[in-house]
This record gives sequence, C-alpha cells and structure tokens, in this order.
Amino acid sequence: MANNITVESARSIPKNVEVLGVPVGTTGAVPRQVGLSRAALTTHGFDGKVGQTLTIPSTSGPTVIVVGIGDPRKVTMASVRRSAAALARAASRRASVATTIVDAVTLDARSAAQAAVEGLVLASYRYTDLKSGASAPKATFTLVAAGPRAKGCDAGVERGRVTSSAAWTARDLANTPPAYLTARKLADKAVALAKDSGLEVEVFDNDKLAVMGCGGLLGVNRGSTEPARMVKLTYTPSGAATGHLVMVGKGITYDSGGISLKPSDAMHANMKMDMSGAAAVLSAMSALKALRCRAKVTGYLMCTDNRPSGSALAMGDVLTFRNGKTAEIHNTDAEGRLVLADGLSLGVESKPDAMVDIATLTGACLAALGTKIAGVLGTNASFIDQVKGASEKADEPVWELPLERDYRRLLDSNVADMRNIGGPYGGAITAALFLAEFTGDVPWAHLDIAGPMNVDGDDGWLSRGATGFGTRLLIDLALNFSKPRR
Repeated sequence: MANNITVESARSIPKNVEVLGVPVGTTGAVPRQVGLSRAALTTHGFDGKVGQTLTIPSTSGPTVIVVGIGDPRKVTMASVRRSAAALARAASRRASVATTIVDAVTLDARSAAQAAVEGLVLASYRYTDLKSGASAPKATFTLVAAGPRAKGCDAGVERGRVTSSAAWTARDLANTPPAYLTARKLADKAVALAKDSGLEVEVFDNDKLAVMGCGGLLGVNRGSTEPARMVKLTYTPSGAATGHLVMVGKGITYDSGGISLKPSDAMHANMKMDMSGAAAVLSAMSALKALRCRAKVTGYLMCTDNRPSGSALAMGDVLTFRNGKTAEIHNTDAEGRLVLADGLSLGVESKPDAMVDIATLTGACLAALGTKIAGVLGTNASFIDQVKGASEKADEPVWELPLERDYRRLLDSNVADMRNIGGPYGGAITAALFLAEFTGDVPWAHLDIAGPMNVDGDDGWLSRGATGFGTRLLIDLALNFSKPRR
C-alpha cells in the first residue's frame, strides 16, 4: 500500500519538467505557453470545458497539455478537482508535471490548491499490491503560484496531501481481498495507522465483546472461522475541544449474505468492499492530528465477515444488543445494521454532541440514488446540514431521504423489540429506522454509501475499484464540526 505520488508548490515553473499543464477556460485569454489561438484550439476540438485536455507536443521544452477549467467566473473546488484529475490522466506516463491552475482561477488559493492536489493524486491511484511485477504509480506534480497567492497555495497543497493520502488509504483497504484483510488484520492495520497518526486505540476481541454485550457484532460473526474485532479510536485535540463527534463504520470484510446467501453473480466480487465504511472512518481519523482538528472525535470500527456455516446466524434467531434491545432476524444479509447497532449504542454512552455512521448498507439506496450519490438520513436537521456542507466541499454527493417514522411499524416483531428488515419497499428508510433505535437522544446522521462505494472505470478523480467515498467528507465534517442545535 504505497502512495508514490509527490505534490509540491513552487513560485515558478521548475526546470526540466516533462509536462506543463496550462489551464484554459471557455472565455478569456489563452496563455502564451499554449502557442495556439482560441480559434486553433477550437479547430482541434477544445473549447475549455471542465476536464477537457489537448496535448501539444514540443521538440524543445516540456509537452504542453491544455486543461479545460470551464467558465472562469464559476470555478468551484469540484471543478478544479476534476480538471486536475484530467491533467493527471493525460500525463499518466510522465514522471514530472507542473501546472499553473491555482493562479488561473478566481477561487481562493488554498481551496484551489487543495482541490488540485486531491484531483491529481486520486486520479493517479491504482491498486497494485497483488500484481506480480507491477509497481505503484510514481510521479511528481508541482503547483505553481506566484505573488500573493503563493502562501495560500502552500497551505492548500499541505492540506490536500493529507486528505488525498487518507482517501488513498481507504481505497487500498477496500480493494484488498478478504483473505488478505480479515477482521483481525484490519484491526492490526488500524493499530499501526493510529500509532503513526497520534490516535489512541483499543481493540476488543470476542471475549471482551461478549462481556460488553455486543450481541449484534457477535451474532453476525457466528458463521465465521475468523473472530470479530471492534476497534475504538480516539482523537483528542491539543486545546479545548469545540465538541465531541462519534463516527461508527461498518467493517464487514466479506459479505456472503450468511444463510440468506447472495446470488452467485458479479456482486460477490465487490463484497470485499463491504468494510468501506470502517475504512472511511479509520482513514479520516488518521488525518485529524495533521490538520489540527479542534473537535474530539471517537471512532468505532465494527469488523467481521458474514459467512454461511452450521453455526451461522439463522432466520428467526433473536439477538440482544449492547443497549439491551432485541431484534428478530428475518434476513441474515441485513447484517450491517446489526454490527452498527452495538457501535452506536457505545457511542451514546460517551454522551457526544453528535454521531454519524457510514455503511455500504442497502441495495435499496443504490436503487433509489444510483452509483454516484449516497443517502443521508437522521434525527437532527442542523447536523444533517453539516454533513451536506462537508459533502459539497468534498464533491462526495449525498441526498437526504426522509426518516419516515410511520414506517417503523414495518419492523414490528411478535417475539422481539423489532425485526432486522421491513417490507419489500423503502429499504433504505427502514434500515435507518432500525439504527435510530440505538441513537438515544443524540443528534445523528446515517450515510448509506452502497451506491458510490466503487466505480467500474476511471471517472474524473475516481479510479476504477473502491472509491474511498466518505473519507474526505468525514474529514471536513470533523474539521468544521459544531454542536448541533437540538
């Protein structure tokens, strides 16, 4: 798991750079480095739209890649991120690339530089750990900014390095096959990452989980030959905390569906990514010290696989969770909510100001919102607004779905406090209603990332495979966290 991408800031274009990325908008002057008029660019099919590129070879000096930035008056972090990603892909075979994109946009220099770094790094991502003879991508990118924007560029580059590295780590974890990333191995990686990033860490094995009454996590783990693990991570700021935020991540390292076995199709190959929520929480928290987060953040990673066996959880079984509530199992493939229930219950006990969970939870959310948008549901409008704000800055889109309380009756059980699934419709909502039973009176938001957990091909700053979706969203949420209005 190596990130060999280097990003630097500079006041001028470095000597001997192989590629110079020159930003051009849909309007305005064309920089002299391009060597072509706007009419000539149009002749070659380039009109400056976000993400367009045109390569202009040179016999002396660097190759010029013209990069579209759209309307210069309407530049956003998202558009800069996508333009930088397009440059990275167009220059993918070159070892050194410089660009003046920060100086070319009206966006403040820090935000522009951060977005550019994220686009350059994340578009360069490839998972190569298990490919014989393959090596991780290697390149050096330089963001050039002069004059009054130079200092802001420096700060943005540093922040972008941290956020993109965290998202890279989340992608690596989610792309790792299940035999290489069991619950125990994920916990080991969490311990190592916590040590490197200044986090306190505790790991709980099956015996400790039994004493704690975490029947949801242990129930899902019954069918596995691998023991479960819960990892508790704690970040404490150096000064007075602005608030306390709890993050809970679903860490199902492989999901067969259990006794409710999933269909034998391509879906199975992606079930190694069913721990993407835990990967996002772990990776996001690893960035908090470097970014001087002012809030206290506690993370829970709920880790196991979900397998069919003679000892596996069966339909009709009843589980008792950490907070004492019980659930009758009507589908063992609705296991994510079972492990999250224990994590949320523990989170409530710490009396935080807000909680967020993140999980590849329901096919219903995928059906409703597609592969690019995560669902968000919750109990506090003020806190959900914070999640939406972080989503917009990270370009990790979310759409709020209603937490319709009338649907709670669909979870009614004759033998327990509730069932673990509702009816055939509204599955993302009933799943969230199940989780709401474990949040007490704490402001809470639930992120269902089943749709955007992976992509089939390169798309902007997204690279084929696991996306690391939610990592940068959670980072921004923590950095800007304020106690929600109740």
